[in-house]
Amino acid sequence: QVQLVESGGGLVQAGGSLRLSCAASGLTFSSYAMGWFRQAPGKEREFVAAISWSGGNTYYADSVKGRSTISRDNAKNTVYLQMSSLKPEDTAVYYCAAGNTLAIKVADFVRHWGQGTQVTVSS
Repeated sequence: QVQLVESGGGLVQAGGSLRLSCAASGLTFSSYAMGWFRQAPGKEREFVAAISWSGGNTYYADSVKGRSTISRDNAKNTVYLQMSSLKPEDTAVYYCAAGNTLAIKVADFVRHWGQGTQVTVSS
């Protein structure tokens, strides 16, 4: 059974930083592209960042580009999202995602989802 377990969310002041982690099990982690999505109240789930299986390619939504870094440790079956210069509009539930290719930038191509971790940025 595939499990993606996010951690690292919380309450942070605007301008602060957070590092989200997603620990994967039940899948050959190094064969999967991994990503992060987020969903704010009343809004649709949106793409945040993705990383190829090797870590050699990364993609970011314009809204987080320059403020976020996605990385992975295949030895630990974990993907990370380092976020800095956080803004109140970054407030959302952040979801870890796994898929076969970087097409997971589109939610339809995500094969596995985590349960999410709440990030709240206060002004």
